[in-house]
Amino acid sequence: MYIGGFQKNSMIDFPGTIACVVFTRGCNFTCPYCHNPDLAAGSAGPDGGGSSGGSGSSSPNQKEILTFLDKRRGMIEGVAVTGGEPTLQADLIDFIQTVRQMGYKVKLDTNGTAPRILDALFDQGLVDYLAMDIKTDTDHYPMVMKNPGHLDRVMESISLIMKKALAYEFRTTCAKPFVTPAIMKNIGKMIRGAASYVLQPCSRNVDVLDPDFAAVDDHFLSVDDMEALKAAVLPFVGNTRIR
Repeated sequence: MYIGGFQKNSMIDFPGTIACVVFTRGCNFTCPYCHNPDLAAGSAGPDGGGSSGGSGSSSPNQKEILTFLDKRRGMIEGVAVTGGEPTLQADLIDFIQTVRQMGYKVKLDTNGTAPRILDALFDQGLVDYLAMDIKTDTDHYPMVMKNPGHLDRVMESISLIMKKALAYEFRTTCAKPFVTPAIMKNIGKMIRGAASYVLQPCSRNVDVLDPDFAAVDDHFLSVDDMEALKAAVLPFVGNTRIR
């Protein structure tokens, strides 16, 4: 895989599990508030910036990560694979198979544009926890997608996750104009009956993909705004919380 970053220890990225975090390069979305702009803007494959396992000297390659995991058996319980968008990696399933064979649990973060990959992972029992980002409702998804034709894939992934995932959460980074109470009601209908839905306010205290977006006060939500979003979706997803 083409790896853009590696965090050796995390208590928050994989619910209930002490994990390391693998960040993959490249994304097929253009969310202006993205908190991993270097990964999102980069290539998901060879770009002259490193070997076939990394993006340069600052990031470990796949072999180095597997060596680390081999040495940490019994101290770390799981591996969270995030990005960027991990499903853009051609060898994602092979990597996860290797990690599982080493005895680790696996969490995968995704934007839902690769339902066939998710289906294969579910059928092989390779993912213990799945987190899918819901960006906005169906009318507004083209605002963040490089290929708006992938919306059908997003909807298919939602259905697959609710049917097949061992454990999962949907989550939305909340920023205007991508979410409003009306939009949140539509999202609730999209994921009606989901096991878990997490709302997280967009932070402006980090680097984002579009710095001009972060400069506009109206894009960011207050505590009361977040509560209004939660109230709009609760009739459809009872286990909705603000993180």
